[in-house]
Amino acid sequence: MRQILNLFFTLLCLLFPLGTQAQETPNAQQARRMFDQAYQMVFGPEGSQLHYAVNIIGIYKTEGTIWTKGKKSKFIDEKYIAWNDDVTYYRLERKKKTITIYDAHSEERDKYATKFKFTPDNYTYSIKNDEKKGYYITLKAKKGVKGIKEARVLLDHHTHYPINVRVKVGIFHTTIKISNFKVGGIPDQMFTFPRSQYLDYKFIDKR
Repeated sequence: MRQILNLFFTLLCLLFPLGTQAQETPNAQQARRMFDQAYQMVFGPEGSQLHYAVNIIGIYKTEGTIWTKGKKSKFIDEKYIAWNDDVTYYRLERKKKTITIYDAHSEERDKYATKFKFTPDNYTYSIKNDEKKGYYITLKAKKGVKGIKEARVLLDHHTHYPINVRVKVGIFHTTIKISNFKVGGIPDQMFTFPRSQYLDYKFIDKR
């Protein structure tokens, strides 16, 4: 189910849009501003980590941990491990005992996810303060936009850390629960592939 996992990473990117856009209302401006704050927390120079849980009823269920730092990343779940040092991407499949190598910037490693590229200016934004749960930021696709039609992000009241992301793609709704969010203290060696530990694996080079 690598395709579902790839889609998860695309959905996670909803938290971290690129660029800015003039908004018509103060409410929409606040929503975009809080997105930008989340971006800095996750992709800032000190890095971050989080635990995620995805449950697509009847299709797929998984959980794991992600580390990010700028364009570098690493994730671990029960089936896969991936390292991306912004030059080379390594994806390990535990069951097959294989490690597939890609150029870090190649779309070949995430063919499914590229179908759901997120463009911030294709959406309208709003924010609602739920006094018990946190801030709900809602994104709705403008007319004619394909792929992700709607998303709702829940941020913590005090830290503004992401708590969950609920996304609508077609007729399906998917919720990603986020926990153990940490900002800072992520060393660069976290993203370096430890080749000496996997000499008994089969390497497939697709660069």
